[in-house]
Amino acid sequence: MASTAVTADSGADDEGADKQPAKRKFSLKLIIMAVAGLLLVGGVGGGAYYFFKSKEPKPGAVAVVKPPVFFDVPEVMVNLSTVGADRTQYLKVKIVLELPDQTLQPQIQAVMPRVMDTFQTYLREMRPSDLEGSAGLYRLKEELTRRVNASIAPSRVNAVLFKEIVVQ
Repeated sequence: MASTAVTADSGADDEGADKQPAKRKFSLKLIIMAVAGLLLVGGVGGGAYYFFKSKEPKPGAVAVVKPPVFFDVPEVMVNLSTVGADRTQYLKVKIVLELPDQTLQPQIQAVMPRVMDTFQTYLREMRPSDLEGSAGLYRLKEELTRRVNASIAPSRVNAVLFKEIVVQ
């Protein structure tokens, strides 16, 4: 009988062990994933705040916008390059330079012969087909802007604007 008592005691101990709540163990992997998730959410939130926050000026600060200054260039009239054509075609252009500020006007006036020379030599090499459509005029505008900026370097103009373009 004693052996049965031991068996009964050991069964009682097992029942008592089942009644005790089991300790939950958080694995190191789960903790690292939770911390990484929180850092990711915080980083995304901080980045969104930085990039999308309103960039309104402070009440005391007023943004000063300078109006552009325009400078008229003398009218240019050149004959276009027409290889094998029956008649000569001419290009007449009235150009305005858009300057960032008023102080650039005297500098451009001083080098105006150089600017006119670059315009004349470039325009004389143009063919009538080079000026067709809005894409042709856009390329002409960009090339003239590049050439005038090269002529007046280190200063720069904002844009070359056309007042009138006639191909005849």
